[in-house]
Amino acid sequence: MNAILDALALSRAEVSILLLDDAGITGLNEQYLKKTGPTDVISFPMHDGAFPSVQPDLLGDIAISVPTAQRQADRRGVTLHEEMAGLFIHGILHLLGYDHELSASDSRRMKAKQRAVLAQVLKKA
Repeated sequence: MNAILDALALSRAEVSILLLDDAGITGLNEQYLKKTGPTDVISFPMHDGAFPSVQPDLLGDIAISVPTAQRQADRRGVTLHEEMAGLFIHGILHLLGYDHELSASDSRRMKAKQRAVLAQVLKKA
């Protein structure tokens, strides 16, 4: 995961990662995003809190459903490691303010950044 932070020029950043099953992420998805069922990744940015500048290197928390990631990896024909790396990158981009749900152009911008960072990280692995 440090390689991903380095690729994003965030070597000093701190991120908490929570690996869950589908039931665990479903609970977070319903409680915080008001969406039903499991999802692959949810990000909780620290800068959204009352004191965003207190610890600027603390980006936030990322929750990933490992079973959902495995199903997605199987469908895409990639390893679980590659899928998890992509989800971690996706989560970090959300912590940095990217949002693919705002518009088609925002979605393209975020997906392009995610692909570029993933390619860079996998190339080094």
